[in-house]
Amino acid sequence: MPAGYFLWEAAGLDWLAQAGGAPVVKVVEVGAHHLDLRRLDPVAPTATAAEDFGRALATTHSAGAAAYGAGPEDWQGDGFFGPLEQPLPLPLGSWDHWGAFYAEARLAPLVRRCRDARLLDVAGTDVLDDLCARLVDGAFDTGDAPARIHGDLWSGNVLWTAGGATLIDPAAHGGHRENDLALLALFGAPQLERIRAGYDEVHPLAAGWQDRVGLHQLHCLLVHVVVYGGGYADQTLRVAAAYT
Repeated sequence: MPAGYFLWEAAGLDWLAQAGGAPVVKVVEVGAHHLDLRRLDPVAPTATAAEDFGRALATTHSAGAAAYGAGPEDWQGDGFFGPLEQPLPLPLGSWDHWGAFYAEARLAPLVRRCRDARLLDVAGTDVLDDLCARLVDGAFDTGDAPARIHGDLWSGNVLWTAGGATLIDPAAHGGHRENDLALLALFGAPQLERIRAGYDEVHPLAAGWQDRVGLHQLHCLLVHVVVYGGGYADQTLRVAAAYT
């Protein structure tokens, strides 16, 4: 476990909780080598709970961040992303535009890892390099302000409880709000359409968001290539090719 991992997670939970939106698991105690959280008792997700979660998530996002790539307030250095047994560095900093941030801090570092480890061939890394260039040029920017995002919001990081859908295990930072919703779709969150409906009541997504879902999933897909091997390579390159 890298030094600072548990402190990073606790800082993210606190930052998300400050937004007053989606419920966040309570930190009981945190130290250099441990993180104790309040016990959560799961219940079955309902359409009503999903719509409530969507509205609350929109509120969390609207709390904003200082910049694209900004970490939780008072956090110093980079963060972490990925499975507990093998977290990867999550570069943080300050970018004015989402496309440049996503290319330079999310995709490009992982493309280099994949190239060095020969997890992707030359043709595949060329596709991703071309996509990064388009991102830097602003081809996919929507004008959204930096949102306060969970950052790793696949379905397993939402626990449905009697008190509402509750966020756990964040990689919280200033990002694009479409990212959280795209990750919910990546592995199939329950009641996803009702979550989106609730979200749209509070802060509708920019036009064409459906066409950008795969783009926002690419960082997570590349992490899977690095951590779990080339089995995810074909899926990753199919998604990337759609944006080049």
